[in-house]
Amino acid sequence: MTQSQICIMISIAVYLIAMLYIGFVFSKKNKDTSDFYLGGRKLGPLVTAMSAEASDMSSWLLMGLPGVAYLSGIADAGWTAIGLAIGTYVNWLVVARRIRCYSHVSNNSITLPAFFSNRYRDKSRSLQGIAALVIIIFFIPYTASGFAACGKLFSSIFGVEYTLAMIISAIIIVGYTTLGGFLAASTTDFIQSIIMSIALIVILVFGINIAGGLSAVIENAQSLPGYLSMTESFDSVTGTASPYGIITVISTSAWGLGYFGMPHILLRFMAIEDDSKLKFSRRVASIWVVISLAIAVFIGIIGYTMSKVGSLEVLTGSNSETIIIKIADLLSKYGIAPALLAGIILAGILASTMSTADSQLLAASSSVSSDILGGVFKKNLQGKSSILAARITLVVISVIAAFIARDPNSSVFAIVSFAWAGFGAAFGPVVLFALFWKRSNRYGALAGMVSGGAMVFIWKYLVRPLGGAWDIYELLPAFIVACIAIVAVSLLTPAPVKEITDEFEKVAAMK
Repeated sequence: MTQSQICIMISIAVYLIAMLYIGFVFSKKNKDTSDFYLGGRKLGPLVTAMSAEASDMSSWLLMGLPGVAYLSGIADAGWTAIGLAIGTYVNWLVVARRIRCYSHVSNNSITLPAFFSNRYRDKSRSLQGIAALVIIIFFIPYTASGFAACGKLFSSIFGVEYTLAMIISAIIIVGYTTLGGFLAASTTDFIQSIIMSIALIVILVFGINIAGGLSAVIENAQSLPGYLSMTESFDSVTGTASPYGIITVISTSAWGLGYFGMPHILLRFMAIEDDSKLKFSRRVASIWVVISLAIAVFIGIIGYTMSKVGSLEVLTGSNSETIIIKIADLLSKYGIAPALLAGIILAGILASTMSTADSQLLAASSSVSSDILGGVFKKNLQGKSSILAARITLVVISVIAAFIARDPNSSVFAIVSFAWAGFGAAFGPVVLFALFWKRSNRYGALAGMVSGGAMVFIWKYLVRPLGGAWDIYELLPAFIVACIAIVAVSLLTPAPVKEITDEFEKVAAMK
């Protein structure tokens, strides 16, 4: 092992040990599943803001998004970033406070499926059960993509066999999440957001310097047809540009709709201690997201210039997602201090992956232990027994995710894109109508959830392959279908009883 690799290993080891220590500290604060899954609603405004965004900005921020920009220029990555930035802000502005108040008033719901069930007084628990299944279906592969990203990282830097590297990474993530639950995940996410920020800034500055300066980066990008255009897309294989039409723009920007249905983000809103401080959280979160997304896209552009001038190898296909890893590896060759800094950057990639994976694991395990066992089958465990069941569930789900992640050739961006569409379409419309339409009922919610989730599969695998005007990101048509189903079915079935509408008006009147 070289000196630079040793320094990188030291930085990463310190980071991983710190994460496990945080999990150990918070393990003593979990008295029941309310603490384990929602932290007893005790999150501060800064931790709420940064943990929400860190859990959102998974490995695709430091791997997937720069990789897309590297290969095709700014159109695809740029419109995705714009949609996400708008979605982030609107979600904080419209949904955050309402769901915090409503979930608390509605029988102190600690999971999203439980909120749906309590909101609509669904005594059959079918709404809670189906919502839990949706979470499991889409979160297990989502978590697997995080494990895969970690495996690629260690395999690329240290030459470690991919499967071994992936399994070790998964054990660390499972370790601190299983120990500390939601509070540990949120605290580590806050720390990880700081490390991710450092990684982005260092790579930005170093990459520009190696590429020959900002002017050289811009000049190179301008020389490539369509590379800096928001209406054209660059093809790195043929060296030509193709139109990026209005339908594609709308389709790509539709990523922002996904925020309304992300369980791991909505849980942060539900967990904040003082809802009056959500305004501060919204500002912090929105600013961080805009800056981070912009830098991530620009790093892809810088990386392409570095490849052109010979500083980096030319990357193709899913290998483009390792662009930041390659730049960090180059930085490590400049001495001990740069190598330690490179280790922090790589820890940042780990952070981006772990901050999402831990939240996904909690959401998926809560769906099994709390929503399916406790809600549907009414196996009401208490105290330490409930936490033990939650931890066992989390470990089992992790094993399944690790099994799925055994293929090193899977694309992080592609997996995240599909899972994002699934949650956005299945949960997003249901969340919005549950919070803001008094006439919606459980039949409409069920119809919206099932039709939205099903349409994601139908559009992706049956409609979108037709190409042309049908080549639209599956989230958009599925979201629209779910909205129509909720409205139509709610109006065709009995109106909610007075108890439900009174509760709705009580929440609406809260200031």
